[in-house]
Amino acid sequence: MENPYFVLAFYQFSPIADPLGEVVRHQAFFQGLDVTSRIYISEGGINGQMSALASDAEKYMQWMHSRPEFQAVHFKIHTWHEQVFPRATVKYRPKLVAIDETIDLSKAAAHLSPQEWQQQLESGEDKILLDVRNDYEWEVGHFDGAELPPCETFREFDRYAEDLKNKKDPKTTPVMMYCTGGIRCELYSALLKERGFEKVFQLQGGIINYGLKMGSKHWNGKLFVFDDRLAVPISEEKTPVVGKCRLCGSPSEAYYNCANMDCNQLFLCCPSCLEKHVGCCQEACQKAPRVRPYQQQNPHKPFRRQKKCGLAKKAVKKLPAGTE
Repeated sequence: MENPYFVLAFYQFSPIADPLGEVVRHQAFFQGLDVTSRIYISEGGINGQMSALASDAEKYMQWMHSRPEFQAVHFKIHTWHEQVFPRATVKYRPKLVAIDETIDLSKAAAHLSPQEWQQQLESGEDKILLDVRNDYEWEVGHFDGAELPPCETFREFDRYAEDLKNKKDPKTTPVMMYCTGGIRCELYSALLKERGFEKVFQLQGGIINYGLKMGSKHWNGKLFVFDDRLAVPISEEKTPVVGKCRLCGSPSEAYYNCANMDCNQLFLCCPSCLEKHVGCCQEACQKAPRVRPYQQQNPHKPFRRQKKCGLAKKAVKKLPAGTE
């Protein structure tokens, strides 16, 4: 079998009475299975990404759907040739998405199916198309005509929403919002509605689901993912390259970690510049005291840990693990 592993993405906002106990139940279920994961569980629900041998992934999905509290979980499935996480991680987190305020999820926007989303994109109606991911996700791929809010935190998005009200009529202007798998849109769309926007819609299942159901129409580039794959096509259809090499500006959609272990920043780079700068994101990093020996990798897998002064230290990856 060419791609014997399933890569699953899923989430559900629903009360979990005993999240710590649920962590233990998940860990026990994974014993003896060929599974790697990054799963977070809270009182408010579950947010999961995992890869598993196809038969073990099927067992997990059947187990989840056999339980009343998880019957409605929708799994988005890709196939891959190997595991995409370093280990099976299941953890408790107070919040599934790192935001510093309480959001009323009952105000989350209505979901548009991938088919409805495409129809709206092609409708010609005046609208706002918002990409609520991070800038490094946007850089390697996004929908035609989408706007990336200039925000690094949820609090900054709140200010952006207020500014948007001064530019567009919040009562009549449709807002279409998307992210990787859908979970961020649940929160960001609720905030927009709290700020007075009445016609807010979110893409059901996010970009992943759109690619699985509709292909790449209206999408350019690749999809950034928070696992060893880093950037993947959303379907088998070819799309224009939108990413640019940070060092020379030529088209590129390959991410690398800077070889300077004290930087370790993810950056887009073409093969020529990568070799010329020995894997570093800038000239200053080439002169740093702790630089990994350059070794061409295609595809590159993110570096996670390096040793310093004899102690294991977590490298700065410049990406919030498990955001989607």
